[in-house]
Amino acid sequence: MTSGDHAAPPANSLSYRAAGVDIEAGDALVEAIKPLAKATTRAGVLGGLGGFGALFDLKAAGFVDPILVSTTDGVGTKLKIAIDTGIHDTVGIDLVAMCVNDLVVQGAEPLFFLDYFATGKLDPAQARAVIAGIADGCRQAGCALVGGETAEMPGMYGAGDYDLAGFSVGAAERGTLLPKDIVPGDTILALGSSGVHSNGYSLVRRIVANSGLAWTDPAPFAPDRTLGRALMAPTRIYVRALLALHRAGLLKAAAHITGGGLPGNLPRVLPDDTIAQLDPVWPVPPVFAWLARIGGVEAAEMLRVFNCGVGMAVVVSDPDAARAVLTEAGESVSVIGRIAAGSGPASIRIDLPTGWPSAA
Repeated sequence: MTSGDHAAPPANSLSYRAAGVDIEAGDALVEAIKPLAKATTRAGVLGGLGGFGALFDLKAAGFVDPILVSTTDGVGTKLKIAIDTGIHDTVGIDLVAMCVNDLVVQGAEPLFFLDYFATGKLDPAQARAVIAGIADGCRQAGCALVGGETAEMPGMYGAGDYDLAGFSVGAAERGTLLPKDIVPGDTILALGSSGVHSNGYSLVRRIVANSGLAWTDPAPFAPDRTLGRALMAPTRIYVRALLALHRAGLLKAAAHITGGGLPGNLPRVLPDDTIAQLDPVWPVPPVFAWLARIGGVEAAEMLRVFNCGVGMAVVVSDPDAARAVLTEAGESVSVIGRIAAGSGPASIRIDLPTGWPSAA
């Protein structure tokens, strides 16, 4: 047979597409998301999508003697609500937020981000909506979407299901990493959350199931939105505000309040022999009172599972100056406690009033 001849394939011939993987759809998705990634570019990025690896020039980004900081995370079972409701345009923001908020609390500036999107059968419209959210989150954080992986794996996921993972790298000049210099008498500030963020959704989904409400019903705690849309409110990204506070020399420590709540996260940034004495005086979004009431969830469990309105806890020595910087950056700020001397591992102390969180 000459090179110009094309024999018909055998009747029982298989192809990758017949096995459930559509290479052409994947290639088309890459082309569709290139403009989204390009819109996130920043100083230091070299090249674009399509290579075997992403390149970044730290010197071009303005660093002299940097320490690299890396994070990885996912969105958890909040994805089940996205899949059940068809709301895919916000989980990408969540994915970025869960990574970059962990970078900035260490004093690092997020530089670039990569995602991993896995599904059983690629739905280009669904995937593009998710990745558009990732690009939105990167723009909010000031980092570049430099690459990722889309994996189509038939038999691994149910129809319409997908999973996400995110990876981010940041940098800080040597000597500027956080936490540092925390002493008794320092003030603890709370930066308000946008809602449940991306933790505790296994409990959220169980409470919704027990409530008898549909995702399309009006949310009892936010009647202007459906329940699905209200619970899909994306995680707030605190990068620009905290970098401004850090660069002003006012930030001693910050804790991203994720799974484990305040009790599980604030002590992670405090030195031994200190206690965070907290007052539950911050504004608590109505969603948490609804979850506590419908689920019969005790106050201590609410505080341990959810952020309960505190997306970030910040330690400063000059609360007035810090509050001015954070407010200027668009954050809702509350003074919620102080650092006290203790003994042993760092801990928190908080007395929750009867009826909290609805009484807060």
